[in-house]
Amino acid sequence: MVTLRRLLIATGLAAALTAGSLSAAPAQAQTTLRAVMHSDLKIVDPIWTITYIVRNHGYMVWDTLFAMDAKQQIQPQMVERHEVSPDGLSYTFTLRDGLKWHDGPSVTSEDCIASIKRWAARDSMGQQMMGLVTALDPVDAKTFRMVLRERYGVLQALAKPSSGVPFMMPKRIAETDPNTQIQEVVGSGPFIFRRNEWRPGEKVVYDRNPEYKPRSEPPSWLAGGKVAKVDRVEWVWIPDSQTAINALMAGEIDYLESVPHDLIGLLKSEKNVQLFTGNPLGLQYNFRWNSLQPPFNNPKVRQAAMVAFNQKEFLDAGVGDPAYYKACKAMFVCGTPLETDVGTDGLLESNFQRSKELLKEAGYDGTPVLLLHPTDLPILTSGGPVAKSLLEKGGFKVELVPMDWQSLVARRTRKEPGQWGGFITAWLSVDMMNPLTNPLVNANCDKATYGWPCDAEVERLRNAFARTSDLVERKKIASDLQARALEVGTHIQLGQFFQPSGLRSDRLSGFLEGPVPVFWGVTKKGG
Repeated sequence: MVTLRRLLIATGLAAALTAGSLSAAPAQAQTTLRAVMHSDLKIVDPIWTITYIVRNHGYMVWDTLFAMDAKQQIQPQMVERHEVSPDGLSYTFTLRDGLKWHDGPSVTSEDCIASIKRWAARDSMGQQMMGLVTALDPVDAKTFRMVLRERYGVLQALAKPSSGVPFMMPKRIAETDPNTQIQEVVGSGPFIFRRNEWRPGEKVVYDRNPEYKPRSEPPSWLAGGKVAKVDRVEWVWIPDSQTAINALMAGEIDYLESVPHDLIGLLKSEKNVQLFTGNPLGLQYNFRWNSLQPPFNNPKVRQAAMVAFNQKEFLDAGVGDPAYYKACKAMFVCGTPLETDVGTDGLLESNFQRSKELLKEAGYDGTPVLLLHPTDLPILTSGGPVAKSLLEKGGFKVELVPMDWQSLVARRTRKEPGQWGGFITAWLSVDMMNPLTNPLVNANCDKATYGWPCDAEVERLRNAFARTSDLVERKKIASDLQARALEVGTHIQLGQFFQPSGLRSDRLSGFLEGPVPVFWGVTKKGG
């Protein structure tokens, strides 16, 4: 078995001498930040999958046209200026100067057009938007225009901060079939991916992009100037949480993205380690079922599960410390303008008798729920047994199917019978607080996110939300939408929680608050 120290030596500074995939790596990395992320990176295409580790990878390598700041306002990023016609149907975007791909050429409007089209083919919000687009054409090398037949939240779509981020790629790469993973990783962002040093299950390497020209504004969440202040970032994969904690305390790594809640106490007394909760909106637990296959292809069966569940048991098992969680029945997140409890009466209260009655009304025949159970993500690992227990008390038969998270991610895309029935997951609150960005409320049948709920009224309400900017009207639509989504059972929310990171405060500074962990703006003392 490879020891931690041997692993860190193998993935250490000597790797900086290896030639890069696009240009030669620096002869010696002056500063190398070593991080342990929440999951191993096995896929490099952030359009092909919406998993958070691939999104994190995306922000290292690629850039976006717009971004969201700490006030949840949309700011230009790659775009220098944009104009919207008085009728709200025509958008003209002009790119800022100095944008270059990692292999040399300048970023062009045609690159961006191809990138938007590929992203929109897979993203639910992008699908809605492109369904209204009548023209998307270049004006010149740095300017392009989008024309719609009806109003839509175009800037909201292009500034999606997390799930389904519209990263810009070179045209030749963006023209890859959306259902095929890209093989070439070339971005224009603040770091360069060193593919020849990437070893799944061991490490991922990024070097500072010396040609990147950041915006002049100060960084704020995912907006503003992305100034890379370390020469190299290495994601070292340590799957065992205790081993990762020990490595952080020993100074063998600099940053641990997700500190398991039951191990927080080990770090509180470490004077050189800081617990950092960078995401003030937290995350939302969810249970997602397969709406295509028995038993959850019946809405009443889904209702029975919602009646059998309760949030506290999931939160106590997964988080434990009430300082890091709160019960919240709001589909669009507590503490946001769209928070409401409409439609939640009788749900999430562990009424097992009512659950059994609903199953009887549904004609449930005992088909077992194939409950996918991730074993390598501490925040999710405890959720499977809790769900199994509550469902069984409510009259279900349940089969727990253990696997690592990446295997679950692959299996949940399969629609054929016998693959999966449901699983516990967690999403950033920033993804869930808006009907347009919330991927689980999408009920667009085969085009919906894994689970594939299908309901015309949910889609009508989502489209109505997209066509208005009036906050009062949006609140009313969101309330109606929540009620309908709970009635048909797109998914069920299981509470909010807050995930701390751990960092070496004796050598790191400058970590930004925000919904996504980013490494620009971070300074490290020493090598």
